[in-house]
Amino acid sequence: MAVYTEVLDTELAAFLGEYNLGRLLAYKGIAEGVENSNFFVHAEAGFFILTLYEKRVALGDLPYFLGLMEHLAGHGLVCPQPVKTRSGALLGQLAGKPAAVVTFLEGVSSRHPTVSQCAALGEALAKLHQAGADFAGHRRNALSLDAWPSLNAQAGKDSESVQAGLAAFIDKELAFLDARWPKDLPQGVIHADLFPDNVLFLGDRMSGLIDFYFACNDFLAYDLAVCLNAWCFEPDFSYNITKGRALMTAYESTRQLSPDEAAALPILARGAALRFALTRLVDWLNVPPGALVKPKDPLDYVKRLRFHQKIADAHELGLPR
Repeated sequence: MAVYTEVLDTELAAFLGEYNLGRLLAYKGIAEGVENSNFFVHAEAGFFILTLYEKRVALGDLPYFLGLMEHLAGHGLVCPQPVKTRSGALLGQLAGKPAAVVTFLEGVSSRHPTVSQCAALGEALAKLHQAGADFAGHRRNALSLDAWPSLNAQAGKDSESVQAGLAAFIDKELAFLDARWPKDLPQGVIHADLFPDNVLFLGDRMSGLIDFYFACNDFLAYDLAVCLNAWCFEPDFSYNITKGRALMTAYESTRQLSPDEAAALPILARGAALRFALTRLVDWLNVPPGALVKPKDPLDYVKRLRFHQKIADAHELGLPR
């Protein structure tokens, strides 16, 4: 989450007038993340999150994202619910951008997830995959293997300003993954961005999943690989196999990985690390002037990728034997 577009109180009050939320009492920008402009909104009806969609989010994808949140909530997952206008619309226009209001969830994200929080995440991820099985919408993963060369080209030679040799390193990894990426694994709805800041806790009890704006249809095990990267590395970038084992054991208590998925997990983990290294690299090199956002260091994921390049078996990531 971030703020790229400022919103005047008069504009917001007029926008909220289309909803049954009462008067605007207070609001403030949420200066986190790198994708959309987000605001915490307090109205007479309660607390909400307002999102203005920017950058990579295509207008045509928004019904998928908003519909998915409604669908998952109907299957027992706690996630934000889109708020409809008086006319029944889920989307509006504010400050020249598509905008939506969703319900606010109580809880805080964990900067340093515990083993028990990793287990809670693993169970929730498996339930999300099961709940998405009968979701009617479909959206291809626009940031999967076929998109990575384009992202690399956007960074171009400027990659060298981040780290010497980075461009050649990425080129070599792209070639490796292109030759070995799995072709036929179980697919379905994935979150695709389930980082710790997108999972809310009250203590060690998970209180909600948020930020579904990268959700798509892809390999289910790829979603697991994203989470292993995001949740199981320590601040010094060492891999915590205890967290990995807790996450995957909890996942498999709800949804068992197939032998092919287990075999592919090391490659998927490399791909997930490269995907976030590339998008962070592009963002690092292209922060809009005046944006209230601090880009995330792409080298954090380069370091994860270097770890995964040494892994040959999913049991080294914590897959239960």
